[in-house]
Amino acid sequence: MTFNLDDFLIKSQKAQASDIHINCNKIPSLRINGEIYKISTDIITYSDIQAILEKTLPFEYKDTIEEKKDFDYIYEIEGVSRYRVNYCKDIYHGKFTFRTIPYYIKSLEELALPEYLKEFTKFNNGIVLVSGATGSGKSTTLASMIEIINQTRKNHVVTIEDPVEFIYEDKKSIITQRTLDIDVKDFKTGIKYALRQDPDVILVGEIRDKDTLLSAIQASETGHLVFSTVHTNGTIPSINRLKGFIEEYGQGQFMKRLANCIRGIVHQQLVPTTNNGALTPAVEILTFTSTVIDYVKDGKFNEIYHLMQMSKQPNLTTMNTSLFDLYEKGIITKEVALEYSLEKVEMDQMLRGIYRNNVVDETIL
Repeated sequence: MTFNLDDFLIKSQKAQASDIHINCNKIPSLRINGEIYKISTDIITYSDIQAILEKTLPFEYKDTIEEKKDFDYIYEIEGVSRYRVNYCKDIYHGKFTFRTIPYYIKSLEELALPEYLKEFTKFNNGIVLVSGATGSGKSTTLASMIEIINQTRKNHVVTIEDPVEFIYEDKKSIITQRTLDIDVKDFKTGIKYALRQDPDVILVGEIRDKDTLLSAIQASETGHLVFSTVHTNGTIPSINRLKGFIEEYGQGQFMKRLANCIRGIVHQQLVPTTNNGALTPAVEILTFTSTVIDYVKDGKFNEIYHLMQMSKQPNLTTMNTSLFDLYEKGIITKEVALEYSLEKVEMDQMLRGIYRNNVVDETIL
């Protein structure tokens, strides 16, 4: 029997799958609430893989399939959903991963994200970063913040993505969306030309190299608000990651520029709840206050974390504080709080009532 991709994707959406895995010579699998489930159906054949490739791969890529062997692109079933697709070659002769991207962009409240994130949409310039592992909801969070700008500000927003995921409908703002490889060569080039397109806000899909980072800094220094993502395991590790892009010679001057540009870093992970394993975000927030800026310039990262530990304010929140709050509200279990903690000794003490954050005088923040 020939595999019907659209029917399978529609059924997967009804099952609330976030990701769909279709691998040659295997049965398909779905990720639901963070776990993989194998589907009782026929094995995917090589002919099925070739048919899916022919059906979904953008024509711009078809002449380079043997050369690149790995593609990211968008596939859409109108009226159902959009999907971010990765196709790669493997020992089983080809594999697809479909990530569900809903048409509807949820609000921060609907995503159970901190209301404080709205503050990052009010800046006129600077850089706002969202960090986390693959599948942690970074793109969804960014889309929610861009949609706030779309609804509240008369701006021009340019997005440079790999590929374009959420589609925006112009409201108070106008939004231009560009896809890597199809509309623009790379992130650095995309930022360069975005600056000639009268932007107020620029969304860069990911900062993953020195050139993209320096281009984002330049854009922020010339009066633009830049949003982007980094793949790291925390707000402070994000600073270290950016620092690592620059050679040791010149890091001092670079850190001063970086500290003056960044407005805030948000780190998030999706954790299983007590509601049948449904996922909810745990969020760490590092706002670049004057004190934080001084610490970054001086490389005093331990002091930054200590400041976050002491704070009771939403602009400085550790992952442990977020997890503990979810535990106190009965949303997650004690075991989940400890498993997903970035500082497990501290988390264990918090759960046993030995340690609780002290209040710091917010006038110094």
